[in-house]
Amino acid sequence: MTQAQVRFFSFDDYLSYNDGTDKLYELYNGKLIEVPPESGENVSIATFLLLQFVPLVGYWRVRSHGLELEVRGEPRNRYPDLTIIREEHIPQLQRRNTIRLSMLPPLLVIEVVSPGELQRDRDYIAKRRQYEDLGIPEYWIVDPQVQSVIVLNLQDQVYQEVGIFQGNSRIVSPTFPELNLTAETLLNAGH
Repeated sequence: MTQAQVRFFSFDDYLSYNDGTDKLYELYNGKLIEVPPESGENVSIATFLLLQFVPLVGYWRVRSHGLELEVRGEPRNRYPDLTIIREEHIPQLQRRNTIRLSMLPPLLVIEVVSPGELQRDRDYIAKRRQYEDLGIPEYWIVDPQVQSVIVLNLQDQVYQEVGIFQGNSRIVSPTFPELNLTAETLLNAGH
């Protein structure tokens, strides 16, 4: 990861910044940290999920890795691998693909865990806390290394585990019960 030399004192300052590139940055303690590109496996899994959700909610409501979420804590923003937004987000995101703290949270965020202990802790612990704090109703952790999909559902402002899905087990989504997908089919999408 490379660091840009610009310092920001507020999230609004950061949002007005444009370095003229398509790079994604996390704002950490006022500094920009470039987000590295996703692995091919992660992109394949996220793209497969995008194709599963489009028939359920429509193309406009399924957002891939470029959607930015403003969060509390450090870093101040996250880029989920896949996000299902609300209908009212569509016009709000026309100018910038960022869901602010002042907006309603998305319905679902999905993270595909990258190899490494740091990445695992980020998806299982740090992002879980930040997404829970935002009030995102459902959070999936797709982990190709252990071949599992964890579905978390927000109940009384705390994530509760719906299940850990592996092999032939059908993934149960409280928000999207009509989804018909097994863990094995999803995890094989990365190969």
